[in-house]
Amino acid sequence: MRLLPRCQGLTTRELPGFPFFPGDRVTQPRSILHVDMDAFFASVEQLDHPEYRGCPVIVGADPRQGRGRGVVAACSYEARGFGVHSALPISQAWRRCPHAMYVRPRGSRYGEVSRQVFELLGRYTDLVEPLSIDEAFLDVTGSGKLWGDAESIGRALQGAIRDELGLEASVGIAPNKFVAKIASDLEKPRGFVVVPPERVAGFLAPLPITRLWGVGPKTAEQLRRLGLTTIGAIAAWPAGALKSRLGEMGEHLWHLARGEDSRPVVPHSEPKSLGCETTFDADQRDPAVVRNTLLALSDRLASRLRRRGLLAQGLSLKYRDAGFHTWTRAVRLVEPTELAEDLHGAALELLERVPDRSQAVRLLGLSTTGLVRRAAAPATQLGLFVADTRPRRAQLAHSVDALRERFGRDAVVRAALLEMDGDEKKR
Repeated sequence: MRLLPRCQGLTTRELPGFPFFPGDRVTQPRSILHVDMDAFFASVEQLDHPEYRGCPVIVGADPRQGRGRGVVAACSYEARGFGVHSALPISQAWRRCPHAMYVRPRGSRYGEVSRQVFELLGRYTDLVEPLSIDEAFLDVTGSGKLWGDAESIGRALQGAIRDELGLEASVGIAPNKFVAKIASDLEKPRGFVVVPPERVAGFLAPLPITRLWGVGPKTAEQLRRLGLTTIGAIAAWPAGALKSRLGEMGEHLWHLARGEDSRPVVPHSEPKSLGCETTFDADQRDPAVVRNTLLALSDRLASRLRRRGLLAQGLSLKYRDAGFHTWTRAVRLVEPTELAEDLHGAALELLERVPDRSQAVRLLGLSTTGLVRRAAAPATQLGLFVADTRPRRAQLAHSVDALRERFGRDAVVRAALLEMDGDEKKR
């Protein structure tokens, strides 16, 4: 059953430089939910390991190996009480919370639970826009006759996630996406904040300017020099004056400060890129290790492409040496691909374009770009005298995916990767 559209009359005037149109008007109030899982990766680890519950859990590199390299991917709220947060160097996390449970990320498990979460969200509306593996916008404006008002739906969702999956989520409810996302973040964990249309201005007014999308350190400093430290202060300024000082960004911030955001909830948006990277436990000088690491990253990326039904038209390499010099190089592929061999070949070519490889390698990363649906990919030119092996190689790759899905990722391993360190290979 497809629910009726939730809103009519959205205009399509584009505000140059921004992907949404905060100044446009909507003819009727919408009911937007932002659902955000609480400490998702760490909570899944506590779910699967009951002995971790109530203890600080840090997902990321092992600080006892490789001289404490890498960063925190996620952490539980118990760990946050010790000053640990995502992206913190793992060595600092260890100094702040040495008694925490340190666990390696398990991407396939988090993906499995994420799919269960989104199945729950889809019960109440088909207008679900994923933002990441653990958060989404929902437009429930058209769901009232079936499920009740937005607050009832939010409570039901929060309870279903808790009762059926054993996890917690925070929910923000508002007339638009911008306000809903702020609302979901204010009372985490297990937050539940409702902002009716008539309370949007009062809700936003006392919040700091850093809550506005697009306000980084430099913009924040410019605003503070103007005496603007709260969202309410920006809303009270004349729009023209702010635009004259900050250009289009000023107009963008002025509309947001007034709670104006007419972007629709767009389900099933396609990813623009897919990427992965690894930080070596010890800086690497061995060219064979570097090549095989690029092969492992290519294999991982190709598997993700096939799982999503996508082909990559481009590839970029991230290369960081022991001196923290970082280079990025990119190439457009000859043909769209979902095969690790193609990605690896392009990665090796990009590696040769790194200008200085005199120092050991600290980090390698690959990202696929120009993603297209397999069915919508442009036609490729067949060889005149050489048989095209691509269909057979693709069939083999999908068979390997099926075996790994059933028996685990290590059920089928490339021969070149057998001698790699087990932890390094999984990353």
